[in-house]
Amino acid sequence: MTEQDKKKFKTVPAMDMDEYKQKIREHRLKILKRTLVTVLIVFVIIAGLFLFLALRHYEDFDVNSTVERSDTAATIFEEFQGNILKYSNDGALYTDTYNERIWNQTYEMAKPTIDICEDYLVIYDKKGTQIYIMTSQGLVSNIETTMTIEQVSIAAQGTIAVLMGDRSNSYLVVYDKNGKELVNGAIYGEDGGYPIAIALSNDAIKLAVSMLDINDGNVKTTIAFYNFGSVGENEIDRIVSANSFSDMVIPQLDFVSDDRMVAYGDSEIVIFEGTQKPKLAQEIPLTGEAKSIFNNDKYVGVVYSNNDENLTHHVAVYDMHGFTVMEKDFSQEYTEIGFLSNNEVCILNNHSCDIYTVRGIYKFHYDFDEELYKVISGGTGLNYTIILENSTEKVRLK
Repeated sequence: MTEQDKKKFKTVPAMDMDEYKQKIREHRLKILKRTLVTVLIVFVIIAGLFLFLALRHYEDFDVNSTVERSDTAATIFEEFQGNILKYSNDGALYTDTYNERIWNQTYEMAKPTIDICEDYLVIYDKKGTQIYIMTSQGLVSNIETTMTIEQVSIAAQGTIAVLMGDRSNSYLVVYDKNGKELVNGAIYGEDGGYPIAIALSNDAIKLAVSMLDINDGNVKTTIAFYNFGSVGENEIDRIVSANSFSDMVIPQLDFVSDDRMVAYGDSEIVIFEGTQKPKLAQEIPLTGEAKSIFNNDKYVGVVYSNNDENLTHHVAVYDMHGFTVMEKDFSQEYTEIGFLSNNEVCILNNHSCDIYTVRGIYKFHYDFDEELYKVISGGTGLNYTIILENSTEKVRLK
C-alpha cells in the first residue's frame, strides 16, 4: 500500500462496548415508548367511539328498503330463525325480512298458539285438536289429538309434549317430529291437584309439570320433573325430582337450555338446574305484582307498577343466576314488551317504540304515524326490521 493509499483511511477509535449497548437499549426504549403511546391513543379512540355508540340515544333512522304488506289486522308476528312468521286463525305465512314468501301453511284454528325451540316451531289450536310441526323449510308433520289441547311444548329436534283434557281428566302425550307417540298417560296430583303448565327440555329428555292443589282455601303448586332417559327408568313414574311451593301459583314454565328451567310464579321466579335431576338453584322474589314477565335464554324481565305519576312502570332484568343486571323506570304505556334477539329490551304500543340495552341505556325512541306491529333486531346494533300497518321497513338508526 502506498503512502497515498494510507492517507485515504483514518483510524477510528474503538467504542466502549458498554456504551454501545447502552445506546442500543435507549434506542429500543424510545421505539417501545412510541409504540405504547400509539397503541394507547388508538385504544382510547376505539374505547371512546365504542362508549359513544353504546351510550348514544337515537330518535331517527334511515329506511334502507320498504315492502308493502297486506296482512289482516288479526295477524300475529313473531321472529323465527331470523325471518318473520305471520300467523292467524286461517294459516301461517313465513317470509324473509324483504317480505318474500318462504312457505305458506293453511289451517283453521280458533286460537292459534306457537312454541319455538331452536330450529323447530309448533303451531297448535289451544282448546282445539290441531298441531302443526314446522321448520324454516316448511311442514314436518300434522297431528290431530283426541282431546282438547291445553299446551304444547317443543324440543330442539322437533319432539313435542302435549297437555290435553281438563281439570278432571288431564292427559299427556309425547310425540316425535313425525307424529309417532313416544309416551302417553294420565297426569294427576295428590289431593285432587291438576296440571296447569308443562315444559319440555331442549334435548327432550326432561319434562317439567306444574301441578296446582287447592284444598280448604290453601294453595300449593308442585313442580315435578320427569326423565325419559335411562336415569328415569329407575324412578317411580319416571319422576326424578319434585318441589312444592305453598301460597304460590306457577302458571308458566320454560326450559331455556338442556339443564336450566325457569318457573314463573305469582310471588317469585324460580330457577332449576341439572342435566338429569333438576334441583332448585335460585329464587327471585317479586317485589310487587308483576304486570308482565318476559325472558330469553339469558335473562328474565319483570315489569311492575310504579307509584310515580310521571314514571308509571318499573322494569327489572335478572340473569339466570338471580343477579339484577338492569332496573329502569319508564312512562310509556305498552301493548308488548320483550327481548330482541340481541338481548335489547323492546317496549311497543300501537304507535311508538322504546329500546333499552340490557344494561339500561335508553337507546331508541320513535313515534310512528302508522300502526306499529313488530320490531325485529337486524344483523348489527343499528339495523332493525319494523313491521307497520301498510309496510315492512328495513331501517338503520342514525
